[in-house]
Formats: sequence, structure tokens, C-alpha cells
Amino acid sequence: MLKVLTVNLLVGQAAGPELVELVRQSGTDVLFLQELTEDAVARLKQAGLSEMLPNEMLDIEGYRYRGSGIYARYPLQAGLAIGPSYASQPTARLDLPSGQHVELVCVHPHPPSPPWYLPAAPRWRMELAALPPPADPGDPPVVLAGDFNATLDHAQFRRFLRLGYVDAASQVGHGLSPTWGPEPHGRPAMLAFDHVLLDPRCAVLGTSVHRLPGSDHQALYAEFRLPALTGLPA
Repeated sequence: MLKVLTVNLLVGQAAGPELVELVRQSGTDVLFLQELTEDAVARLKQAGLSEMLPNEMLDIEGYRYRGSGIYARYPLQAGLAIGPSYASQPTARLDLPSGQHVELVCVHPHPPSPPWYLPAAPRWRMELAALPPPADPGDPPVVLAGDFNATLDHAQFRRFLRLGYVDAASQVGHGLSPTWGPEPHGRPAMLAFDHVLLDPRCAVLGTSVHRLPGSDHQALYAEFRLPALTGLPA
């Protein structure tokens, strides 16, 4: 079983003890962070994140608020190559103690807004299209997690799902659970922008959303069983 958590930190503002405690309580194995800043990295380390998730693949240099990162309980190696994007979208290969491998992508395409800026929507579609397709049978499964700036109402996102991924929250009846709202100060979330997309060979066991102070996104948690490989336990 693998437990993952993804959250957009709102320019690093939600990086702190509350996030680290959520990682601790949920037993998260892999943490995907968007809008990760250098200061946020330092605050998370001070709060004890590296004690639980000592392996990291960060891409923040030169991105300011557009940095992202992957933290993991188990070793990480270089991952899949994907196309360029406005915000960083780091990838990594997770090496599990069982001998299995999982390809990870921290997703954060630029939103298709503002509506009067004509290049915005084509750029968003291009960045979604640049994400890797699901793995071939027998290859390590691919997990895409992050702020897709897209809901199931977006045709482009539905077309991407038809490549073969499954939305973890939708698999357990939570596909419409909102994860984003206009303000981080007490207003309810409105739209399901954050997703964990999985290889269809994975069995989703549960998902949940969690409010974190400082962000306009809620953290999205998912746990799932990995496909069994020949001669290896799941």
C-alpha cells in the first residue's frame, strides 16, 4: 500500500508544523508540494519533515513561487522526462523496499486564466498534454499528483483521463469534493482542482481532504494498493 499527500502551499505560506503533523498522522509515504519556496523548504525541515520523509526531489531554483517538490519515505531516483512548463513539475522514481518502483510526477500546469489573456488556455492544454501517459503493462505504475487547475468539467482534463488514468477520489465517490477556494481565510473550498491520478492497475482504498492554514487549497490524501509484479508482493 502507498499513501500520498498533495498540497499547493500558496507561495509557501502553508509550509509549517500543521502540514508536518498531517504527514505524521496520516503516515504519508510521498508528499507532493506545489508553490514551494526556499523559505518553505527551510521551515518544513525545521518542523521535522525530513525525519519522516528524508528523500527529496526539489525544483525551486529560479522559480520563485512556481517551485515544486517531492518528498518520500523511500529512496528517489531521476524520473520520467516531461515537457517544459511555466511552473516546475519535478519527477522521480520511487524505489520501494519490496523491490517495486513507482514513477512520480508533481503536477502544476499554469491555469487557463485570466480569460482575456488569449495564450492562457492553449498553454494550459499544452502543459497537460506534456504529462506522461500511463505505463505499459509490466512497467512501473505512474502516479500524477498535484494542482491540475482543472476539474472533471474541463473537456481537456477528461480527454487526459481517457488515456487510461483513474482519478483516485472519483474511484471512492469523492470526485466532486472541492479542494480549492478563492481565499485562505475561512471561506469554503469551491472546486476540485487537486487530483491524484493513478495507473488503473492500482486499487484505491480511500481519499480525504484536509484544510491547512495559509493556503487557498486543501491538502488531498489518497491511499492505494500497487499492482503486484511477477514474483513480487504488492
